[in-house]
Amino acid sequence: MSTMIMHNPPHPGEILRDYTDSTNLSVTQIAEKIHISRKVLSQILNGHAGISAEMAWKLSAAFSTTPQFWINLQANYDLWQAKQRVDVSGIEHLLKPAA
Repeated sequence: MSTMIMHNPPHPGEILRDYTDSTNLSVTQIAEKIHISRKVLSQILNGHAGISAEMAWKLSAAFSTTPQFWINLQANYDLWQAKQRVDVSGIEHLLKPAA
């Protein structure tokens, strides 16, 4: 079974920036409203930190999305990044197809 992984998906912070830019609020104001530090929000927006499950809940509440939306963005980004670093070519298939 193979799954399709988007080619070079954006860091979730790039998508979050579209949301934050549309509010006309400063990063500091947004951080205060979602009960996180300005530093943490800035790290996410600049691609230096990821979206945790807790952060996904906060962002979903603030921007009328679902937590799954944010987690999926992070998972797609993480999987693509890992695929660039991991060589699975020599790994043996352990389960044989049913006859």
